[in-house]
Amino acid sequence: MGFTTGFLGGFTLTSSILYLTISLHTRNRFTQASLLRQQRQVLNNVIEPEPPAPEPMAREVPVGLSEMAKDRWNRTIEGMVRKVYETDWRRVREGVEDDVGAVVRRLREGK
Repeated sequence: MGFTTGFLGGFTLTSSILYLTISLHTRNRFTQASLLRQQRQVLNNVIEPEPPAPEPMAREVPVGLSEMAKDRWNRTIEGMVRKVYETDWRRVREGVEDDVGAVVRRLREGK
């Protein structure tokens, strides 16, 4: 092996080893920096937690004629059911009994 060949071979070997070492060192530093960022974020979230994200806005879609009719029908039925539920049936019965009693008294007085 000649001087030039040995010199170029040694230079190539040394350069390759140096490049691989620096590349490995750079990747290790990037990994460590990433891990430190993640740990800092975790510690900051423990000390000062981030406020919860706001609720997403509801998407409003224009409705058609049939949907408006269904909504109106449902509101009507709901109102009637609420009225039946909230009615004091004892008071209604007493009112009907009073009205029937008044009619019976008028019929007896009319005879």
